[in-house]
Amino acid sequence: MISRAPTTAWQYYAMSEREQEIWDSLAHVISRVRDGQSLPKASKEFGIAPSTVVELGRPALRKKNGRYVATKTDHLLRVVTILTAKGKKEIATRDSRQASLIGGHWAAVQRYLQTGDDSALLKFKKTRVIDASGKRHMLLTNLAELNRHASAGVLSFESMYTGGSR
Repeated sequence: MISRAPTTAWQYYAMSEREQEIWDSLAHVISRVRDGQSLPKASKEFGIAPSTVVELGRPALRKKNGRYVATKTDHLLRVVTILTAKGKKEIATRDSRQASLIGGHWAAVQRYLQTGDDSALLKFKKTRVIDASGKRHMLLTNLAELNRHASAGVLSFESMYTGGSR
C-alpha cells in the first residue's frame, strides 16, 4: 500500500511497480469521477478501493450532498507519455489540465493514423505541455514526422499506452 502520495517523478519511480499501478489507477478513477461517474463505480472499474482513492486523492475530491465528487482540476502527480519529434517520452505533470491536453493530443494522433484526418491535430500546433519541474515540451503535430514514427512502429496502438523512456 502506498504510504504517501508521490509529488515528484523521482518519488513515483521509487515506488514498486504495484504501487505505481495503484497510483495510476487512482488518477483514472478521479478522471472518471470528474466525468460524472460515482466513486464506488469508478473505483470498481479500476480495481482500487474507494477508501484508497479518498485517502490518497483527497486533494482532488470534495464531499457534496454526502457523496465524493472531483474538483474541477487537481495537482496530483501523473506520469504520462507524450509524443515529441524525438519519439515517445515519459514526463511527470502535477496539473490535471496538462494531462487532459496530452490525452487529447494522443486522441488526435490516433484519429490521424486511423483515418488520415489531421483536423484534430491542428489545435495542438505549437502546443507545449509543462512538466512537474516546469520544463516545456512541444507536442508533435508534423505529419511527416508522425508518419515516420508510425512506419517505425513507435505509434502502434499497443505502444501508445506503454512507457516511453523506461
